Amino acid sequence: MTLRDKYEAVIGLEIHAQMKTATKIFCGCSTKFDSEPNANTCPVCLGLPGALPVLNRGVVEKAAWAAHALNLHIQPVSIFSRKNYFYPDLPKGYQISQFDRPFSLSGWVEIPTSERDEHGHPTEWKLKKFRIQRMHIEEDAGKSLHEGFADTAQHSYVNLNRSGVPLCEIVSEADFRSSWEAYDYVQYLRKALMWVDACDGNMEEGSLRCDANVSVRLRGATEFGTRTETKNLNSFKFIQRAIDYEIDRQIEVLESNSRVVQETRLWNEKEGRTFVMRSKEDAHDYRYFPEPDLPPLYFDFGKFTGLKEAMERTELPESRRRRLLETYGLSFDDAALLTSGREMGDFYEETVQASGNARAAANWISSELLARVKAEEIATSPVSPAALGEMIKLIDDGTISGKMAKEVFDQMFKTGKSAGELVKEMGGGQISDTTQLEAFADEIIAANPKQATDYRAGKVALLGFFVGQMMKATKGKGNPQLVNEILKQKLG
Repeated sequence: MTLRDKYEAVIGLEIHAQMKTATKIFCGCSTKFDSEPNANTCPVCLGLPGALPVLNRGVVEKAAWAAHALNLHIQPVSIFSRKNYFYPDLPKGYQISQFDRPFSLSGWVEIPTSERDEHGHPTEWKLKKFRIQRMHIEEDAGKSLHEGFADTAQHSYVNLNRSGVPLCEIVSEADFRSSWEAYDYVQYLRKALMWVDACDGNMEEGSLRCDANVSVRLRGATEFGTRTETKNLNSFKFIQRAIDYEIDRQIEVLESNSRVVQETRLWNEKEGRTFVMRSKEDAHDYRYFPEPDLPPLYFDFGKFTGLKEAMERTELPESRRRRLLETYGLSFDDAALLTSGREMGDFYEETVQASGNARAAANWISSELLARVKAEEIATSPVSPAALGEMIKLIDDGTISGKMAKEVFDQMFKTGKSAGELVKEMGGGQISDTTQLEAFADEIIAANPKQATDYRAGKVALLGFFVGQMMKATKGKGNPQLVNEILKQKLG
């Protein structure tokens, strides 16, 4: 029995997702990521005296989509509050957020999750439901820069372009019992938010960040242990590794008869460990009180034309994954890949409709198409679903072989031409005319009497010789299946 078997991890996650809007939450400044430092600022997001915030309607709509994607209940009334704390990159000295009356409550997702073996491969997929406590709307702080400048040793720099960027903070219940469950959950949340166009999901740019609250307790215990919060994890790998490290660290602390300290920590990827950032604050430390410059937010679907109807029409990723499994008989991995994005799912189903072959459509997309175009850019592929479907039909009706199809597909991708056009340019498809193939077979057998006699005497491996001669005679265009059948018949 290992120490991991003795203890149980209890994990809760807070996801900060940047809403996909062109302007900030309380002003008209751009949310563009790579602008010059401090270029996208104004008196409102700089927190200058007398500057009043005005809520961006687009943020509310994106938040509604996010709530829909996560089965959250939008509250008819929510209230903005001031969360008071000091950061060098928080000009007002407080953050406008929501506290006791958030935008939405009581959501959930039911998703496939699996532990991994020593190579990181899933061991057994199972469906598990994870509860979401709340989702609230808030503004982001700026960014302190501590490296990359000639005088970094003496000075830090502040970039306030992110100040006022709109966020939704998604707070889970403490339902996770391993780092891999957390990993699968964050992957799904990212996909779901991108699916409804609420967030672009770019973790490298900070559009999606995760704070992991981790505690451990003796297996079978009901009370939670003392938790730590590891902040600002911006990759799936960092989330998984930081949680695993923190579980092991806390077990080691408890096994040495010490106590875990409630604190906020950061992850150091180079060293593979977490380290202390500050003591962990509780809600009362932030001195929340209602934001006096913003009225309560009254949400009414009637104020957003067509929003509710659009949500009702939108099939969410997990529902679509299950439908693909049931309807087309796909493997779990293929169904997961083909629902990795909304455009990917659309592309696949349009290809199936055009080709009538669900298995072949999945194979060509996963192997050939995704080797040439990124999954998130599939909508811009020079090979459309209709074009791919046409090519698959040519394979199925025997016009071209699988080998020829790869060459045709490569030219389709390079030129944008249809499979039919390219087959004509290449001198036609494979030969499937039985009379023509029988004539070739008769000539080849007559020209190779010794090999024919040896084959009939039991050297059946010589069939490969005759197939090769047939393919040579037909310039590679003979239908392989028919070639084999005709030769076996002729050679007796």
